[in-house]
Amino acid sequence: MFQEILNHIEEVIELTESEKERFTSILIQKKLRKRQFLIQEGDTVKYEYFVASGCLKAYEVDDNGDEHIIQFAKENWWISDFKAFFEEGKATLNIDCIEASVVYGIEKQDLESLFIDVPKFDRFFRIKLTSAFLALQNRILSSLDKSNGERYIDFQTAYPNLEQRIPNYMIANYLGMKPESLSRIRKSLVHGHS
Repeated sequence: MFQEILNHIEEVIELTESEKERFTSILIQKKLRKRQFLIQEGDTVKYEYFVASGCLKAYEVDDNGDEHIIQFAKENWWISDFKAFFEEGKATLNIDCIEASVVYGIEKQDLESLFIDVPKFDRFFRIKLTSAFLALQNRILSSLDKSNGERYIDFQTAYPNLEQRIPNYMIANYLGMKPESLSRIRKSLVHGHS
């Protein structure tokens, strides 16, 4: 147990056996079914989650009841309603499972004490947070000044090998286009136009 997350962390920092034990002692494991909620709007968000297996989506529901997907998370990705997690507030996002999933959760106060006890974890999470911030900035810029085709190619780069696991309508939703537009873009790319 916990080998996936330890491998993920050791890509960035080296850990001693006692540091591994200290870290894994604060993790909780959740096994979720397909379509099961990890977080629902209005929940108090106590954890950020590492995806050990499976695939999840984070989304907002507008006043008309329409979903707006803002993130997918597969193996080795982190997911939560980060605003609610860091501000210790209520979730404005929903997160549910596209596939049956296993996640490991870390509570905020456990994370803070880990940073004090094992400072290299502070560096690890800073690197991950920076990477997430840059990905979000790229996504915003892409939505502002790129064509649908370019945004789709950006999606393929950001989420390699994920298309086969996610229904087309969810990818289209994430990209802010209709499923028919996504189908046209895919056809044109297969035939060598963009």
